[in-house]
Amino acid sequence: MSKLTVLAAFGAGYVLGARAGRERYDQIAGKAQQVWRDPRVQRKASQAQHVAAEKAAQTASVVGEKAAEAATSVQATVKDKISRDSTDSPAAASATAPGAAMATPAPPTR
Repeated sequence: MSKLTVLAAFGAGYVLGARAGRERYDQIAGKAQQVWRDPRVQRKASQAQHVAAEKAAQTASVVGEKAAEAATSVQATVKDKISRDSTDSPAAASATAPGAAMATPAPPTR
């Protein structure tokens, strides 16, 4: 068999296969559209959308509450840490007090 014959056979098979593949694809796509347009499917899709929206609202509410609790907890922890640090070291308390002058670092020497 010559190369030309092999290429011609391959090309014909490809074209016929592609055409058959496209026809099958169109058939499947048409059936999918038919199913999607079915009123029963639309009702169920609408119900699922409403349930998802309700759950999202509930989840947002819970997440907001948990975030507020976490923020309060972190705030209390930070205040406790600051108060412990300031009672442990009087120098640290005066250096971090509001209005306290901050030391300027010396410029590097060359």
